[in-house]
Amino acid sequence: MGKKMYVGNLSYETTEDSLRTLFAEFGEVDSVSLITDRYSGRSRGFAFVEMATEEAAQAAIVGLKSRQLDGRELDVAEARPQGDRKGGQRGGQRGGGRSRW
Repeated sequence: MGKKMYVGNLSYETTEDSLRTLFAEFGEVDSVSLITDRYSGRSRGFAFVEMATEEAAQAAIVGLKSRQLDGRELDVAEARPQGDRKGGQRGGQRGGGRSRW
């Protein structure tokens, strides 16, 4: 099973193809998802890369430490599961709302 990694501090010029080429130095790349703004279509400066094996993912994390791509120093780390993210929660039961009318 593959291992997903977070890649941050990306240049707006970085493409999924350039990330795939870079990570392929460390093993087979299963997928690359460059995150873009839904309104402008412009990169948000981070991506997720999934490697085929745990060993390839660890080699990429170590090998890309302090490495630059498109003039920016990459931030590569193991991706956290979505359930473990903190902050950014909206809605909830605090405050008023139309439901009480």
